Amino acid sequence: MTRTAGRLPILLAVLAGTAGLTAKEDAWWQFRGPAGNGHSDSKNLPVEWKESDITWKTQIHDRGWSSPVVWGNQIWITTATKDGGKLFAICVDKDTGKIIHDIHVFDVTSAMLITSANTYATPTCAIEEGRVYVHYGTYGTACIDTRNGAILWKRRDLKCDHEKGAGPASSPTLVGDYLVFHVDGRDVQYVIALRKLTGETAWKTDRSIDYSAIPVHHRKAYGMPVLIPRGKKTQLVGVGGRGLFSYDPVTGKELWKMRHRGWSIAPRPVYGDGLLFALIDRDDPELWAIRPDGTGDVTDSHIVWRETKRMPERSSPLFVNGLLFVVTRNGIASCLEGSTGKVCWQNRLKGAYSASPIYANGLIYFFGEDSVCTVISAGRDFNVVSTNSLNEEQLMATPAVVDRSAFIIRTATHLYRLSGRTHSEPKKKSTD
Repeated sequence: MTRTAGRLPILLAVLAGTAGLTAKEDAWWQFRGPAGNGHSDSKNLPVEWKESDITWKTQIHDRGWSSPVVWGNQIWITTATKDGGKLFAICVDKDTGKIIHDIHVFDVTSAMLITSANTYATPTCAIEEGRVYVHYGTYGTACIDTRNGAILWKRRDLKCDHEKGAGPASSPTLVGDYLVFHVDGRDVQYVIALRKLTGETAWKTDRSIDYSAIPVHHRKAYGMPVLIPRGKKTQLVGVGGRGLFSYDPVTGKELWKMRHRGWSIAPRPVYGDGLLFALIDRDDPELWAIRPDGTGDVTDSHIVWRETKRMPERSSPLFVNGLLFVVTRNGIASCLEGSTGKVCWQNRLKGAYSASPIYANGLIYFFGEDSVCTVISAGRDFNVVSTNSLNEEQLMATPAVVDRSAFIIRTATHLYRLSGRTHSEPKKKSTD
């Protein structure tokens, strides 16, 4: 592990930079929004919509599941050719849908084969004023000037074996002056922080689990770290293969870890009411509630509760007012008490689910893979407010919120800006 000098100035930069990014609600700057937890403070998001409520619709070439990120009037996503030979970053105007930049970032020779369930452009970008950071797993990471589309720096040395059929999926996040992401392959497993201005390594920390006796495919994971409190400081927490880890965001020093049996985990953890909630397996998902205040190996001391039935494989959990909301791939939605794990309700939604839910103004939005969105009340009783169909296109990416009033939705072939009827608007009378 490489440590940085000048700990106090860097710590202040971490805290100040992250606070500034989180506070800018109109900037949906990372996967799952300003705080990385799926929350929007919007009071005017649509509750019902139809095809005519599409403000604009822009075709996106090739394939990618990266979720849209937004800063100012710009929306950024990535895409890639089907064989992974060419990797692109695309910028779209938030108001008009016009493509501002279409940048050929990397060429790849002999990309590993992947299944149709993934793409070579699945990791979501991170964006801030003047810069967007694009990441394609083992195939490269780059920083782009959002004003002119110039590539400011590239890293192509952070390689890992994603495994044939799997492909990249872990997304980066910004923490102060650093761009941080997981590299959990079959061959190497570590977390790395790059200096966002230069792309140079600030720190790199190997996972502290002995993987030598663990099957190679069980060493993989597709997680994304989340910054949460640790007393008066902060910590970076994320899930890897066979372990969940906490790190000092300034130095990369491991603070604590928790061993588990899972691998190929994708959902991002969430934090609420003093607990961390994390999914720890793909094949038999379990949701763990964890006290994140430990030191060393806390496997046997800091698990508050576990739920082993009907937990999500792909979609991240959502924490709202003491309650957890989750949805499995096959559409079983659940509400659990955050403090106890007690199941308040479970109901089946139509369709399949990979996107993570969004919360705003007392409502939860579950976007299905068939572009149907079920809107429910965020409460202890199951109450469907509306069901809305956009089209028949495949939807895997988590939507973004813009202008506190509209969704940016990515499907297999298009990017949409969508508005519609809000809570307070009366239904229009039919003229038929």
